[in-house]
Amino acid sequence: MSVDDGGSARPSRRAVLRGLAGGAAATAILGGPTPGLGQRTTKLADELKNGEYDWFPDRSDAGPILIIVSIPDQRVHVYRNGVRIGASSCSTGKAGHRTPTGVFTILQKDKHHRSSTYNGAPMPNMNRLTWSGIALHAGQLPGYPASHGCVRLPMGFSELLFGVTRLGMTVVIADDTSQPSSVTHPGMILGQYARNEFHAVQTALLRQAYAEGHEATPKTTAVVVSRKSQTARVLENGREVARGRVAIKDPGKPLGNRVYTLAQADADADRLTWLASSFTASTDPFAQPQTLERISIDPALLEQARRRMHMGMTLVTTDDADTISRRTTARTGFVVMDAEG
Repeated sequence: MSVDDGGSARPSRRAVLRGLAGGAAATAILGGPTPGLGQRTTKLADELKNGEYDWFPDRSDAGPILIIVSIPDQRVHVYRNGVRIGASSCSTGKAGHRTPTGVFTILQKDKHHRSSTYNGAPMPNMNRLTWSGIALHAGQLPGYPASHGCVRLPMGFSELLFGVTRLGMTVVIADDTSQPSSVTHPGMILGQYARNEFHAVQTALLRQAYAEGHEATPKTTAVVVSRKSQTARVLENGREVARGRVAIKDPGKPLGNRVYTLAQADADADRLTWLASSFTASTDPFAQPQTLERISIDPALLEQARRRMHMGMTLVTTDDADTISRRTTARTGFVVMDAEG
C-alpha cells in the first residue's frame, strides 16, 4: 500500500498552469498532522495557494470525468464532459519516491483506507491507481512534493473528488502541464468509420450504458497505438483481447504521447467527442487531430474496439513500446507508461 510521511528540501516551483480557468491539524500520523480540511475558494486554478481548492460542479452536471495531475505545478484538475469543474493544490512524490507519470485507471475506491505498510496510517478518500501502491487520497500538504509516490489532497477536496470518481475512469499524471482539447470524429477517430456507420457505434455505447452499475466488475476499454512497435492493442480490464499492425504515415515523425477519452456522443451530428491530453512534456499540443489521420488500423481490429466502446473509454498514442505494467495486468488495471520501471 502506498503511504505518505515527511517531506524533503523544497525544490524550485514551475510557473503555474497556463490557460485553465478556473485546515485544521489534529492527531499525529507518522510524526505529522492529520490531513487538513483545506480551504475552498472561488479562485482560478493558477491563483490557488497551498491547501486551497475550488469546486464548480454546476459548470457541467453530467458526463465522464477526467483527472489530470500536473507534477510540475503541484495541481490536480478535474474535468467533466470536457469542462473543468475543480482544481486543487496537491503534494506528489519526493526525491527518490517520484510519482509515476502516465495514463492510469482507478482500480479501487476506499473512503476509510488505512496503510498496511505504515502502522495503519489513515489515507482517507483513497482512489487507487496501481496495485504497487500509488493512489489519490487526503494527506498532509507542506507546499512541495513530499509523499512516497501518492498524490496527497486537501481533505475537503478529496471528499468531493471521491464522490464523482468511479472504477475504471481515467487519471493522467503529467510531466508537464496539459489542458485537454476537444476532438470530434465519426466513430473511432482513427479514420475508418464513416458517418453512415455511426448508428453501430451508438448502439455499442447504449449497450454499455445500460450495463453500467449492474456488472460485478466494471469494464474498462483502452486502445494503445505504438509508433515504435507499429502495433495497436485492444485492452479490456487491462488484458489484451486483440492486437494488430498499424500503418503510420511519416513513421519517422512522432505521434506524441497522448490519451483520448471518450466524452460525448452526438446522434444529431453523427459524431463523437473525445478529450485529448498529452502526458509527456515533449508532446506538441497543436499537432492533433492531424496526428490521428496518419494512423490506419485493420478494420477487424477496430471492430473489436467498437464492440467494447463506452463513455470514458481511452485511446492512447505513444512513441514508445506499448508497455503494460506486469504489476497491474493481473488485477484489471493498466499503466501505459510507468516511471516505476
